[in-house]
Amino acid sequence: MSVFSRLISYSRKRSPWVFRVNAGSCNGCDIEITPCFSPRYDGEQIGALMQGSPKHADILLISGPITLRTKEIVKDIYQQIPSPKAVIALGSCPASGNVFSGSPTIVGSAEAVVPVDLYVPGCPPRPQQILEAIQLAAKMLEKGETHSQKEAHYG
Repeated sequence: MSVFSRLISYSRKRSPWVFRVNAGSCNGCDIEITPCFSPRYDGEQIGALMQGSPKHADILLISGPITLRTKEIVKDIYQQIPSPKAVIALGSCPASGNVFSGSPTIVGSAEAVVPVDLYVPGCPPRPQQILEAIQLAAKMLEKGETHSQKEAHYG
């Protein structure tokens, strides 16, 4: 591994940049993401920063069930995030569809659209759980354990 690669790996662990996408949620999870970056929970303490563009992110947070309308948008955003990247599904909606499961407008789980590295349980999950998942995703990125890194290595 080159010096530059080690530096990138180290910086990703210390400063995970996050982009979030609402794929059709009720906003419960989105309301819980906001405090993660407020003074109370202070996600910046762990180096996490919210990004306005997926092109600058390392981690994608997905909230809500994947709808027919957002399916292609989620795929497009995922493809815009440079590799290596991690995907975190927030709450029970991207895991199972939750109360929206079986609806003709719901595609299903986030896994049906993009490879998910971590699931954060809850409806909605607590800010502490979200920050723990971001830290774990950063560690996965450092160790080369995300789906995008495994695909690049084996694909």
